[in-house]
Amino acid sequence: MSEATTTDERGYSATKEQLQKRLRRIEGQVRGIEKMVDEDRYCIDVLTQIAAVNTALESLAFKVLDDHVNHCVTDALASGNPKEAAAKSKELMEAVQRFARTR
Repeated sequence: MSEATTTDERGYSATKEQLQKRLRRIEGQVRGIEKMVDEDRYCIDVLTQIAAVNTALESLAFKVLDDHVNHCVTDALASGNPKEAAAKSKELMEAVQRFARTR
Protein backbone atom coordinates (compact mmCIF):
# COMPACT_ATOMS: atom_id res chain seq x y z
CA MET A 1 0.00 0.00 0.00
CA SER A 2 1.12 3.53 -0.70
CA GLU A 3 1.84 6.10 1.93
CA ALA A 4 -0.82 8.62 2.88
CA THR A 5 -0.57 12.08 1.44
CA THR A 6 0.62 14.85 3.72
CA THR A 7 -2.99 15.64 4.63
CA ASP A 8 -4.00 11.96 5.06
CA GLU A 9 -6.59 12.54 2.36
CA ARG A 10 -6.65 10.73 -0.94
CA GLY A 11 -6.74 12.53 -4.27
CA TYR A 12 -10.13 11.05 -5.06
CA SER A 13 -11.69 12.01 -1.69
CA ALA A 14 -13.62 14.92 -3.20
CA THR A 15 -15.24 12.64 -5.79
CA LYS A 16 -15.48 9.47 -3.71
CA GLU A 17 -19.28 9.19 -4.01
CA GLN A 18 -19.10 9.61 -7.79
CA LEU A 19 -16.39 6.93 -8.01
CA GLN A 20 -18.41 4.56 -5.83
CA LYS A 21 -21.47 5.09 -8.03
CA ARG A 22 -19.40 4.26 -11.12
CA LEU A 23 -18.01 1.15 -9.42
CA ARG A 24 -21.51 -0.05 -8.56
CA ARG A 25 -22.54 0.47 -12.19
CA ILE A 26 -19.52 -1.56 -13.36
CA GLU A 27 -20.34 -4.25 -10.82
CA GLY A 28 -23.85 -4.43 -12.26
CA GLN A 29 -22.43 -4.73 -15.77
CA VAL A 30 -20.23 -7.64 -14.67
CA ARG A 31 -23.22 -9.35 -13.08
CA GLY A 32 -25.05 -8.83 -16.35
CA ILE A 33 -22.25 -10.58 -18.22
CA GLU A 34 -22.43 -13.48 -15.79
CA LYS A 35 -26.18 -13.72 -16.45
CA MET A 36 -25.57 -13.63 -20.21
CA VAL A 37 -23.18 -16.58 -19.88
CA ASP A 38 -25.69 -18.43 -17.68
CA GLU A 39 -28.30 -17.88 -20.38
CA ASP A 40 -25.93 -19.05 -23.15
CA ARG A 41 -26.16 -15.73 -24.97
CA TYR A 42 -24.40 -15.20 -28.29
CA CYS A 43 -20.59 -14.89 -27.99
CA ILE A 44 -20.39 -11.54 -29.73
CA ASP A 45 -23.00 -10.06 -27.38
CA VAL A 46 -20.98 -11.25 -24.37
CA LEU A 47 -17.76 -9.87 -25.87
CA THR A 48 -19.46 -6.53 -26.52
CA GLN A 49 -20.44 -6.27 -22.86
CA ILE A 50 -16.95 -7.28 -21.73
CA ALA A 51 -15.52 -4.49 -23.90
CA ALA A 52 -17.97 -2.05 -22.30
CA VAL A 53 -16.79 -3.07 -18.81
CA ASN A 54 -13.14 -2.72 -19.86
CA THR A 55 -13.86 0.77 -21.18
CA ALA A 56 -15.69 1.73 -17.99
CA LEU A 57 -12.80 0.47 -15.82
CA GLU A 58 -10.26 2.27 -17.97
CA SER A 59 -12.24 5.50 -17.67
CA LEU A 60 -12.40 5.06 -13.90
CA ALA A 61 -8.66 4.41 -13.75
CA PHE A 62 -7.93 7.60 -15.69
CA LYS A 63 -10.15 9.55 -13.27
CA VAL A 64 -8.30 8.16 -10.24
CA LEU A 65 -4.96 8.81 -11.95
CA ASP A 66 -6.00 12.39 -12.75
CA ASP A 67 -7.05 12.93 -9.13
CA HIS A 68 -3.72 11.48 -7.95
CA VAL A 69 -1.73 13.83 -10.17
CA ASN A 70 -3.80 16.89 -9.30
CA HIS A 71 -3.80 16.23 -5.57
CA CYS A 72 -1.14 13.86 -4.27
CA VAL A 73 1.64 14.60 -6.75
CA THR A 74 0.90 18.33 -6.88
CA ASP A 75 0.94 18.55 -3.07
CA ALA A 76 4.25 16.68 -2.92
CA LEU A 77 5.81 19.02 -5.48
CA ALA A 78 4.44 22.10 -3.71
CA SER A 79 5.71 20.90 -0.33
CA GLY A 80 9.25 21.91 -1.21
CA ASN A 81 10.47 18.56 0.08
CA PRO A 82 12.64 17.11 -2.70
CA LYS A 83 12.48 13.56 -1.27
CA GLU A 84 8.68 13.61 -1.09
CA ALA A 85 8.43 15.10 -4.60
CA ALA A 86 10.80 12.49 -6.01
CA ALA A 87 8.96 9.66 -4.26
CA LYS A 88 5.55 10.77 -5.59
CA SER A 89 6.96 11.30 -9.09
CA LYS A 90 8.50 7.80 -9.05
CA GLU A 91 5.25 6.33 -7.72
CA LEU A 92 3.30 8.08 -10.49
CA MET A 93 5.58 6.78 -13.23
CA GLU A 94 5.36 3.24 -11.85
CA ALA A 95 1.56 3.46 -11.80
CA VAL A 96 1.46 4.75 -15.39
CA GLN A 97 3.82 1.98 -16.53
CA ARG A 98 1.72 -0.67 -14.74
CA PHE A 99 -1.43 0.74 -16.30
CA ALA A 100 0.16 0.87 -19.77
CA ARG A 101 1.23 -2.80 -19.53
CA THR A 102 -2.37 -3.88 -19.02
CA ARG A 103 -3.41 -2.35 -22.33
